[in-house]
Parts: sequence; C-alpha cells; structure tokens
Amino acid sequence: MQTISTDVLVIGGGATGLGCVRDLAMRGMRAVLVEKGDLTNGTTGRYHGLLHSGGRYVTKDPQSATECAHENAILRRVMPHCLEDTSGFFVITPWDDPSYGDIFATNCRKTEVPVQEISVAEMLRREPALNPQISRVFEVPDGSADSFLAAHTNALSARTYGAQILTYHRVVELIRTGDHVVAAVVEDLRTSERTYVECGFILNAAGAWAGQIAALAGVKVTVVPGKGTMVAMSHRMVNTVINRCKLPADGDIIVPVHTVAVIGTTDIHVPDPDVYGIEPHEVRLMLEEGEKLVPGFSQYRALRAWAGVRPLYKDQDVANDRDISRTYKLLDHQQRDGVDGIISMVGGKWTTYRLMAKDAVDTIAQRLGNTRPCRTADEPMPVPDFEHRGGNHAGAGAEKLYWLGKPLAAVEEEHAYGDLICECELVSRDRVHAAIASGASNLDDIRRDVRMGMGPCQGGWCIYRTTALLYEQRAQAAENASADRPAFDIEHANAAMLHFLQERWKGLTPVLWGDQLRQARLDELIYVHVLGAHRLSAHAEQGGGLVTDER
Repeated sequence: MQTISTDVLVIGGGATGLGCVRDLAMRGMRAVLVEKGDLTNGTTGRYHGLLHSGGRYVTKDPQSATECAHENAILRRVMPHCLEDTSGFFVITPWDDPSYGDIFATNCRKTEVPVQEISVAEMLRREPALNPQISRVFEVPDGSADSFLAAHTNALSARTYGAQILTYHRVVELIRTGDHVVAAVVEDLRTSERTYVECGFILNAAGAWAGQIAALAGVKVTVVPGKGTMVAMSHRMVNTVINRCKLPADGDIIVPVHTVAVIGTTDIHVPDPDVYGIEPHEVRLMLEEGEKLVPGFSQYRALRAWAGVRPLYKDQDVANDRDISRTYKLLDHQQRDGVDGIISMVGGKWTTYRLMAKDAVDTIAQRLGNTRPCRTADEPMPVPDFEHRGGNHAGAGAEKLYWLGKPLAAVEEEHAYGDLICECELVSRDRVHAAIASGASNLDDIRRDVRMGMGPCQGGWCIYRTTALLYEQRAQAAENASADRPAFDIEHANAAMLHFLQERWKGLTPVLWGDQLRQARLDELIYVHVLGAHRLSAHAEQGGGLVTDER
C-alpha cells in the first residue's frame, strides 16, 4: 500500500474543506485533501447560488446574519470573478405580515447587515416583473455565486502553496493508536488502489457526511440532513435576488445565477444524505410560491429540479429543521470525546466557508505549534485555466466581479463563434480542453467546471461533441503516458456519455411538461432513435445507473 505523510488530512472537497486546505497550505503546513467524488460533488454543488447578505437570518439566527454580512464583503475582495453583484430585495407581499418590515429593518441594523428601504416604484423600475401589489421593499447586499468556479479557485490557490488534492478517493478507515487518530486509509474509486495517509491531524469537513466520518474514529457527531429542493427556470425574469420579507420558509427566494433563475427551497429531513428523491408536490409548491413574487412565474420554462442536503448540526431539541441554527460548530473531539488528532466542522453556510476554515485551522495550528496568521481574507485568489476568458489570464488574480454578458464578451473578443461546443452556456472548445487538462475525469466533471449542458437543451446538442473531445484528449494523454496507465477507449467514452444522459434525466423527470417535455422528446430522438445510445456495448453499463430502455 502506498503511503503519504502529511501534517493535516482534510476530508471533504466542498467549500469548507477546500477553504481549510488552502488556509493550511498558506500557513506552511503540509496538507492533503481527499474527496469521494469530484470537487463540489456534495452540498456545495447543489445549492441555489446565493451570496448571503445575512438578511434571511437577522431575526431567528442573528449570529449567522452577522457572519454572513462580514464574509460577504471579504469574498467580494478575494474572489470577485466567482460572484455577481445582483443586490437583493426583501419584499412584503399581500401574503406576508406588514408589521414584520419594521422588525426586519431593526434586526438588520442590530446584526450589521446593510439595509435601506426603497419605494415600490423604484423596485418596479428596476424589476418590472415583480408583483405590483408588493407593499414594502428593503434592499440588502445579496449576490449570486458560482460555487463550482469558487471551489476550483480555492483548489488552484491551495495547490500553488503545495497542498495535494485527491478527488474520487473515499475514506475507508481511520486508524487510532489508543485515544489518538494517527492515519487514514483511502481508496481510489477509479482503480481500487488504497493509500495509507499518515498525518498529525485530521480535519473532518465532510458536511452532511461528517457523522459517518466521525464514526470511523469512534466518536458521535449528530448531523441532520435537511433536503432542500430547487427549480431552475430558463429565464432570468429578475436580475436581483428576491426574498419574501418574513421568517424563512419554503419557496420564498428567487436567485438569478448565470443564465437562469433558481427558486427554492424546501427543508425536509432525510435519514440518509445519499438517498432522497424530488417529489411532484415540492416542485408544484415552488411554482405556486413563485407566482406570489412574479405573476406568471409558473408559465416560464422550468429547466430542471434538483436537491441539496444541508449539513445541519443539532445540539439541542427544536420544533423543526428550520429552527436549527445555520451557524457553524467546531467540534474538538479531544475536549468533547477524549479522542485527539481529529476535529469536525459542521453546519454553516457557503458564504461563511472562509471563516469556518479560519477557525478550524487556527485550532490545528495551535496544536501543531504553527504561529503563522491567517491571510485568506486579504490575498486574492487566482483564476483557473478553464476560466481564461474575457481578458482574465490563467493563474492571475481576478479584478472584476462576474457580469451576465461576460461569456458573450469573451466569445466576441476571442472570435470563437465557430468554436462553441455548448451554445446555451457559450462554452468554447478551448475551455472544454482546459477543463479536461485540469483533471476533469468525466462529462459531469466538465459540466461543473464550465457549465456545459446546463442550459435549456440540458446537453442535447453538446454531450456528443464533448464526449468526442474527452475521448480524443484522454486517449492521447494515455498514449503519451507510461504503458501501465489504463487506456481511455471508446467503451469508456460511451459509458461517460450514457452516465451523463442519465444524470441529466434525473433532474428533468420532475419538470416534464410544456417546452421542456418537447426538448426531452427531441433529445430522446437524437440519442435513442438516431444514435442508438441505449444499445451501446454492455461494458458501458459500468458507468452506473444507465438507461437501457427507450424511455
């Protein structure tokens, strides 16, 4: 078994884990991160994309509100290319308590969330699609975030400082010597090879799976998986984040992200963060609630529905999951359970990931005798290679916030009209090549990197093109590498395409009506009746859960 020796092993490739491994590396500690899937494979890649101002929490969770307000300003400085400055409105509709407006504004000021009341006329001038019966409007500095790009931005920075990041590596065992965790055994899910990771400390940042990791060390962490269902609409009917001005509830927020608007979310307890479905009544509720904010909302084209699992930490009895605090908890298992060499970070929000990482790394640094200060709030992060567009040079720090027209401006600047692989999201051939070169192992990895297949056709026109590029580039790389490296052949390419189709299908089934049903039927005609994709070699079924009938 191969052995790796490091100061700290970070478990979890979401926002928190990546923030931790970057902070560790910047302080000069040897750090390795392992993730059982691709980066953002868990909750980080499955949320609605909100950069929180803190407004949602000013009444029920004031600590989270203040944390979000402070971190919002920091993230705008250090990763502007991952964020869009949409601003945010909290609006009182005819279905909301009019008296809550004054309570909301007062609590915003108490928690340091910037707020100002604007007129309904000004709101309608800026967002004419909103309900004209809205009675009051409060503006806060909400924004939208590209969590996929932010993850790779953190990973690039961490690697620059010497960190090692291993994706598709699952922790199968934590090794204890007495009451001290000293190592872990991880398995490469692509090759089944196992690696012994000897470490001075383990940082459990596995989110909704943190309880499972903690159990491997013989300690108990109670994480309540809270499923949140969201629906992406094909049109940005608003360019501002719109919140209902009331206590948080289901279907009370619309977030404009890239080319779509996302409405969410539900909050339903699920016993297993890997096993959950999306129910028709959840989608129906989202559309009905959307009508209260934007009349005619349900008539827009719904692209897909998906769900993420919140890693809520339950340290006290509450009436329901929405009463569980959204702030984070750092669990020092030496003090809490008498087991040294491991800490767990649970709870929190995407917006507060950097602060969570700082607190966790501060604790580890003190234990390991490292006195270097945290610099993650001050040092801008680099831009990944596959995001080299619109004047950004790969590896250089970004200076400007993302804006909706940026992808089109890049295509025009680079004269890449004839090189588009995904017309919906304006993804060029060069960006797909860069994503593959950066380590994307399959089509879903490429999707997360460059948004290929996330537009209205849900990959109908770009999957086969991207599959060809993946095959060509991976096969050539295997040919140029050592003879013992597994080849990437046609069977692998077929499996990758079928797996991607099946994953897209999961999010389409809850919204198959109207234009999206017609689109799905067209995709079926292309891939089943023309290309015969369902009849590809049986070896392709190793890609996992693939369609083999003619649905």
